[in-house]
Amino acid sequence: MAGQVAIRCERLPDLASPDVGVLVAESEQADLRLVRRLVDEWADGSNRFDRPGEALFGAWVDGRLVGVCGLNVDPYVRDDRVGRVRHLYVLAASRRLGVGRVLVERVVETARGRFDTLRLSTNNPAAARLYEALGFRPADGSHCTHVRELASA
Repeated sequence: MAGQVAIRCERLPDLASPDVGVLVAESEQADLRLVRRLVDEWADGSNRFDRPGEALFGAWVDGRLVGVCGLNVDPYVRDDRVGRVRHLYVLAASRRLGVGRVLVERVVETARGRFDTLRLSTNNPAAARLYEALGFRPADGSHCTHVRELASA
């Protein structure tokens, strides 16, 4: 496919990469706090994506970190078989290249066998379209705009 880029997606062992600061700065310029919250919660130890089944992924294009996405046990429900897609963010210059798709697909793949359901919350229409294209359906739950069942998938 013309224009296709190579996207490398791997677990992030920490947030020490200087590229993380670029993600924080750009997201904050857009009045988004999700990447700052990711970094702050990592720093204070409240969310290191280290509970069973959890993971934090980064996506690289041309050796540069251009996106992140995490998987947590959903803190809003009392069921450890329910996972939550967290902190999906892709740099503006790398959007529409498939980076978000690769990150979310990796989260879903990692969740299989550990979680029966994935939930998330977004108020971004473009992100909602991406999630729906990847099998999530709109939901009206508390702290949840989209859900995907994995048990029978």
